Amino acid sequence: MKKNLSAVAFLMAASINIFAQTSAKDSLRVVNLQEVQIVSTRATSKTPVAYSNISKKEIRKQNFGLDLPFLLTTTPSVLTTSDAGSGVGYTSIRVRGTDATRINITANGIPMNDAESHSIFWVNTPDLASSLEDMQIQRGAGTSTNGAGAFGASINLRTAGIPSKAYAEVSGSYGSFNTHKETVSVGSGLIGNHWAFDARVSNIQSDGYRDRATSDLKSYFLQGGYYGENTTLKFITFGGKEKTYHAWDGISRKQLETDRTYNPNGAIKDDNLNKGNTIGFYDDQTDNYNQTNYQLIFNHLFSSEWNLNIALHYTDGFGYYQEYKNGRTLEEYGLKPFYLPGNTEAQTKTNLVRQKLVDSGFGGGVFSVDYKNEKLNASLGGGLNRYSNDHYGKVIWVKNYTEALNPDHEYYRNNGSKTDGNIYVKANYQIAGGLHAYADLQYRYINYKITGDNDKWDWTAEPGHLQRLNVNEHFSFFNPKAGLFWQFNPYHSAYASFAVAQKEPTRNNYTDGLFEKLPRPEKMLDYELGYTFRNSWFTAGVNLYYMDYTDQLVLNGKVNDIGEAMAENVKDSYRMGVELSLGARITDWLRWDINGTWSKNRIKNYTGYVSDYDDNWDELYTQTAIYAGDTPISFSPSFMGNSLIGFNYKGFDASLQSQYVSRQYLDNFGLKENSLDPSFVSHLSLAYSFKLPSVKQITVGATIYNLFNTKYETNGYSQNAAVYEGGDKNQKAVLSYDPRFYPMAGTNVLAHIAIRF
Repeated sequence: MKKNLSAVAFLMAASINIFAQTSAKDSLRVVNLQEVQIVSTRATSKTPVAYSNISKKEIRKQNFGLDLPFLLTTTPSVLTTSDAGSGVGYTSIRVRGTDATRINITANGIPMNDAESHSIFWVNTPDLASSLEDMQIQRGAGTSTNGAGAFGASINLRTAGIPSKAYAEVSGSYGSFNTHKETVSVGSGLIGNHWAFDARVSNIQSDGYRDRATSDLKSYFLQGGYYGENTTLKFITFGGKEKTYHAWDGISRKQLETDRTYNPNGAIKDDNLNKGNTIGFYDDQTDNYNQTNYQLIFNHLFSSEWNLNIALHYTDGFGYYQEYKNGRTLEEYGLKPFYLPGNTEAQTKTNLVRQKLVDSGFGGGVFSVDYKNEKLNASLGGGLNRYSNDHYGKVIWVKNYTEALNPDHEYYRNNGSKTDGNIYVKANYQIAGGLHAYADLQYRYINYKITGDNDKWDWTAEPGHLQRLNVNEHFSFFNPKAGLFWQFNPYHSAYASFAVAQKEPTRNNYTDGLFEKLPRPEKMLDYELGYTFRNSWFTAGVNLYYMDYTDQLVLNGKVNDIGEAMAENVKDSYRMGVELSLGARITDWLRWDINGTWSKNRIKNYTGYVSDYDDNWDELYTQTAIYAGDTPISFSPSFMGNSLIGFNYKGFDASLQSQYVSRQYLDNFGLKENSLDPSFVSHLSLAYSFKLPSVKQITVGATIYNLFNTKYETNGYSQNAAVYEGGDKNQKAVLSYDPRFYPMAGTNVLAHIAIRF
C-alpha cells in the first residue's frame, strides 16, 4: 500500500505543471460560489442556538490518525469512546449525554447516519477529516436538517472546496501500537477558468491498545466541478474499505487492574458448551465493510439575494462480521444434530464460524431555496430519501460436523426499508436594530418496514424459532422552532429559543426490545437561553438548556450479541444544564480557551428490568422489574470540562489539551459499582512549520496522548441479573452486578510530517 501511495503521489505532483494558471478574479468567483453551497441547515452568528465551528486550520492541527469524533473533544459537552482504546477503529461520540444514534450527521447537507441504526460508523469513511473544509456542531435540537432527527446535537460537515490554485500534499504519521497513517492529496486548480478537480487517498493501520484490536482502513475522496459565472455543478465521491478485529466486548473491573489490554473477542473454548477453558483466539474475528458515497451538487445564484441548491446522492454499502462462536445450539442455525464416530449420543451443540452480512443502498435528494437581504434570511428546503438493507447470515464452518454443510448455508434473512421525507421553511428577520426573530417549521414523514427472520432465537416460543420480524411503521412529525437574538452592541449579544424535536426508533429498538410491544417514538421540548461577550482579545459565553423528554429512548446498560448498546423508552425524563465558555488571547502568541458543562440528567419514577437466571447461570428468558424512583440517566456526567492552551510563535506551534469528566453510570439505577470513575486526561501537541525553495510548507511534529498516563475508561455496560435458586421465581431473587469496561490507552505518541507543494 505504501508503494502504491508513493506512486500516486508522484503522478499527482507531476500532473500539476500541466494545469493552466487562473486569474485573481476567477479565484474569487470560485471562492464565493463555494461559500453559498448548502448553508440552509447551518447556524449563523444570529441564529439563537448553541453551536461551535471547527475550521480547516483547527482540523489540520490534530488530524494525525485518530477518528473524526476525537477532533471534536475540545467543544462543550462532547465525549468520545473507542473500542480499541486507541482512537482508531470503532469510535463514537456523545453530546450532553446523548448517544450517537440521536446525533444527526450531514455532509454538504446530505444525511450520513445509517437510516436503520441511526448511527454513523466512522470506520466506513476513514480520514474523511482530511477532506473537510470545516465542521459545525449544534447542541440541542438545533436547526432543521435532513435525515434522522437531532436529539442531542447535529454535526454538519462541509467537504473541502476546490482550491483555485494547483497543489499537492503528502503527509504521514507513525506512533504507538504501530499506528500509522499515509495521505496523499492533489488539486488541479482552475482549468480554463471553469473546471477544477481534487483528490485524496489515505491508508490508516493500527494494532490498537487492546489485544488484537487491529484496524486496516483505506479511503479515498474525489471531486470535480464546473464553475460558471453564477452556477456550479460539482460531483463528489468518497468511501472506504475497512477490516477491524472485534473489540466490542468489555472486561471486568478485576481485569482492569491485572490485564487492561485483554480482549475476550474471538476466544476458542476447549469444549462444545462454551464453559471450558480458552485455548486460543480466532484469527479472523473481524468486521469487513466497503462503502461508497456519491454526491452531485448543483448551485445557482439567481441574484445577490436568491440562490438555489440541489443535491442528489447515493450510498452503497456491503460487508459482514465473521465470528467464532462457542457452544452454539445447532437448531438456531438450521443445522441437524450429528453423531461423532463411535458415539450414539446426538451432538446438538458445538463451535462454529458464522458470518452476518448486510447489503444496503441509500439514495435520494435534498434541496434549498435561499433568500437574503439586509434584514431577512429565509430558506425553503427539504429532502426525500429511500433506503433498503438486506440482513442475512451464513454458517461457513462447524466443528467436527459429520453432516453435509453447504458453504453458503443461510440461517436467517430479513430486509429493512425506509422512506424518509421532510420539508422545512425557516427565516431570520431583523425586527429593529440588533433584534432578530427566528422561526423554523419542519414536517417529516417516515415509513419503516422490517420483514423476515432475525438472527435471534426465540426460546419462549413453542416450538422455538427465529425471531420473526413484521414491522410496518408510519410516523408524521411536526417540529417547530422559534427564538430571538439580540445584539446589544458590538460586544454583547443574547438569545433565547424553543424547539420541538421528534424521532422514530432505530432498528435495534425493534429487534432488541425486552417485550413484544413496539418501541415508541421520542419527543423533546428544548429550551435554550444564552449570552455572549466578545471583543478583540476575550470571549465569554454562557448557555442554559432544559431538554424535556417524553418516551426518551435511554441506554439501559445492556448490549446485544454484537456489543451494541440497547435502549428502552422511559416516559418522563429531562436534561438540564449550563454550558460556560471562556477564551482569551493573552499575547499575540498565547491563547487559552476553557469550557465546562454542569448538568442534571434524570429519569422520573424509573422502573428498570434485569434478565433472570437460575443458580447455574442458565437464562430463564424472563425479566424482573425493579422500581428505582428518580435516577440519573446513563452516560450523562454531572460535570465535564475542557482546557486548551495554545502557543504559536514563528512557525512553532504547541498546545496542551485537558479534559475532566465526572462519574458516569452504565445504566439507569445510579449504582457506583456500575459506573465509570471520574477522569482527567491531557494531550500535548508540538509542531514546527517551515518553507524550502521548492516546497510551500513542511510541518513536523508529535502528539503525546494521555500525557500523565491516566488509567481511565470511557464506555462500558452493566450486565445486571436476577438470580433465582432452582429457577423458581417464587423465591427471592439475588441481584448480581458484573459490569464490563472498555479501557483507554496510557501514554502514547504519534509523530507526523506534512509536505505541501
